[in-house]
Amino acid sequence: MPADLDPRLLRAFLAVAEELHFTRAAARLHVAQQVLSRDVRRLERELGTDLFVRTTRQVTPTADGERLVPYAREVLQAQDALLSAFGQARPLLVDLNFPDQVTARRVLYLARELAPQYELMARYESGLTGAAGELLAGRLDASFGRFAGLDPALRAGLDHQPVRYEPMAVVLPEDHRLAALPQVPLAALAGESVYAGAGNPRTPEWTDLARLLFEGRGIEIAPPVPLAVGDEEFRRIMAKTRKPILAVVDFPAMPGTVLRPLIEPVPLSLVSLVWRKGLVHRGFDALRRAAAQLSAAEDWLRKPVDGWFPAIDSSLIRGHN
Repeated sequence: MPADLDPRLLRAFLAVAEELHFTRAAARLHVAQQVLSRDVRRLERELGTDLFVRTTRQVTPTADGERLVPYAREVLQAQDALLSAFGQARPLLVDLNFPDQVTARRVLYLARELAPQYELMARYESGLTGAAGELLAGRLDASFGRFAGLDPALRAGLDHQPVRYEPMAVVLPEDHRLAALPQVPLAALAGESVYAGAGNPRTPEWTDLARLLFEGRGIEIAPPVPLAVGDEEFRRIMAKTRKPILAVVDFPAMPGTVLRPLIEPVPLSLVSLVWRKGLVHRGFDALRRAAAQLSAAEDWLRKPVDGWFPAIDSSLIRGHN
């Protein structure tokens, strides 16, 4: 057995063990596949055992490979903590969902002010479900969204910190029958078909929230539309469908539309900061502090008297407190 191991070899091993694919693991680590394969082979030689069964179709950890995974994670987390303590931390990758997400962006910007010595880099995964897999695989560090809307199997490997009850709104074509109202009562949407991301594999937590909100109110969820990538394509597709869009009050302006808050009751989307369990990074500590400071300063976690949000969200936030 070697006297010590290069953490780089453990990082290569863990990437392959989590991706079960050498090409994807190499892309995740930003190295050539040949370099990754060489590092894994070197680790196998140093440990004196095969860590993977390789075929032309798949890569599967051996029993020794499975046994090594928790040790590799522990060592790499300790290394990250050590580097962070001496200001040498890797960049913290923070998913904001999309560029105009006001809550997430403000938290990230404040965290950068609180910890300017660390690099906090924005990513845009378009939805929390889409980001959750990246979090669990270690390709992202943190994201924002409706934690209660995730599949329980995803939630099991993640943790969260409630940040804000975002009041919800509806985006309407300028000539829609409700566009002249300053606020739209939910009852006024009865008979409408409202777009809420149905069919988008990255945002089922949002569609689920819409389903719970519309239930018993005579409002339908609009059927899936072609999946649009980027703001410009989304706006083009929505302009063609002319469907009302379920949104939040900070949703960015779209040409030819108006944004109207929803009332009676005021529906709320509980936004949480979400991360994989066991994450250690000084920049992440700043991100959590920024979220807590803004929540307190802006009163983001105060519910309106007539506020509505699902029971499952309520149970999760009670469990967090």
